[in-house]
Amino acid sequence: MALLRRRLKLVVTVTMVNLFIFIIISRHSSQDKNEHQKVNIPSKPFWTKLAPSSAYWNRQQQFLDLQNNPVLFANYSNVELPDWLNDTSLTSDPCKPNFKVTTRVKDYNSLPDRFKDFLLYMQCRSYPITVDQPNICRESPFLLLAVKSLAPHFDRRQAIRQSWGRAGFIANRTVVTIFLLGNATAGDHHPDLSGMLQYESIRHKDIIQWDYRDSFFNLTVKEVLFLEWIQARCSGARFIFKGDDDVFVNTYRILDFLKGLSEPKARDLFVGDVITNAGPHRDKKVKYFIPESMYVGTYPPYAGGGGYLYSGDIAARLHNVSQHVALYPIDDVYTGMCLRKLGLAPEKHKGFRTFNIEEKYRSNPCAYKSLMLVHPRTPQEMIQIWAWLSSPDLNCQ
Repeated sequence: MALLRRRLKLVVTVTMVNLFIFIIISRHSSQDKNEHQKVNIPSKPFWTKLAPSSAYWNRQQQFLDLQNNPVLFANYSNVELPDWLNDTSLTSDPCKPNFKVTTRVKDYNSLPDRFKDFLLYMQCRSYPITVDQPNICRESPFLLLAVKSLAPHFDRRQAIRQSWGRAGFIANRTVVTIFLLGNATAGDHHPDLSGMLQYESIRHKDIIQWDYRDSFFNLTVKEVLFLEWIQARCSGARFIFKGDDDVFVNTYRILDFLKGLSEPKARDLFVGDVITNAGPHRDKKVKYFIPESMYVGTYPPYAGGGGYLYSGDIAARLHNVSQHVALYPIDDVYTGMCLRKLGLAPEKHKGFRTFNIEEKYRSNPCAYKSLMLVHPRTPQEMIQIWAWLSSPDLNCQ
């Protein structure tokens, strides 16, 4: 009898538990059904009206972002497009000076001449090439060394040719070296060196020159033109080093580093001495001064322009995305902006020393063996360090 009661009690308990679970499931099912049937209406419009930035570069970038976003652009009709977005300040020829900018930048008249020059020609991205080397990448190089230089810097270029920029086969890899130049104009008080430059180009066949004013603010123009040149002349380059003509580069170390990369890592490679959490300098005495009328906000992470290393695949993507980023007067920051637009960020590598190494190590050959780049170095120092690293007697145990 007791056994029967226990069984009956167990059956009643299980039945009650099942009934309780059924009620809970039924309630959730009813709620889900009601929620699916209920239409949620947003309280605010999904696309908000864009407000113009007070800074000229930011405003130009807003215009490009809208222009290159068909979903956003379709949200405006020609009738309701605000004046600041319906930019009528651009001339039919973007390489003619845009004098309307003088009224678009509030403190234009008080800006230094380098800013005025940049703003007048900010829309121009195409300049004729005057010296080219169309066959220099006939055989696609493993590493392309692209060096930003100025016409008068003959000694730097020659030191690079005799040291870290020696083209040919290094460590069983094909290396090609080119020098990127604009025009050193009389307006910047440069002597006429065109004859000597022509001789240099004929002899070494490694000069690429465009017909534009080679100034600090136009280094971004050089960057854009170089990215275009790569796609036209050297699209098969596996990796690219781009840097200044006053740095020492340990080409051996770079080739060794590249050899050990996995395929995914190699494809998205962009390494250098990365600067983060930076913004524009507001001190007019600083070389990198940018007024608030031109740019507001922080900078994306960027690799210092002394030199950085990236893949040919990244070069192609940078070329494409650069068309959607307004030119900015500081070239390494501009490259960081383009990477941000791609959803990428440069990777910091301790082998890039764009702010030099401690003075006590500078005359030690072994201090350079594990580094990829050191800045700055004179032509004589470049040749000396290269001789150290090339010596079979160098022992850095």
